Amino acid sequence: MPSEQHATKYALPEGLPAPQATRDGLDKEFWEAARRHQLVVQRCNECATFQFGPEWICHHCRSSNVGWERVSGRGRVYSWERVWHPVHPALRDACPYMVVLVELPDAGNVRMVGNLIGDAREELTIGTTVEVVFEDHEQGFTLVQWKRA
Repeated sequence: MPSEQHATKYALPEGLPAPQATRDGLDKEFWEAARRHQLVVQRCNECATFQFGPEWICHHCRSSNVGWERVSGRGRVYSWERVWHPVHPALRDACPYMVVLVELPDAGNVRMVGNLIGDAREELTIGTTVEVVFEDHEQGFTLVQWKRA
């Protein structure tokens, strides 16, 4: 998260490239749901297996009959990293910040990557309970972030 002197209304500073839906539209529902402040993951309509990131077919039964299902937005930290070295010039003054891999128990334990909002220097342990935060940007997109529950 940004240092106090560079704090913004967003978890990370402005100036980063905006996320874009894939050209093939595969992740369109995810981004539209995030804009509505809903967290969704794919679920196979044949075998009921959850999966994330989006795929055209179910990775379990190979059916192409996959849809999207709203999930609670509560998860637990499966892994994390405290980032000390900026990977983009806009992040130069934002380090450290926390990137988390969140496991979603109500969605077959699929995992999503995101930023953990809050004090990046605070201790974090595997299994910490987190919940989704939707960060609306003026450019018309919404990011899925996480905070401690």
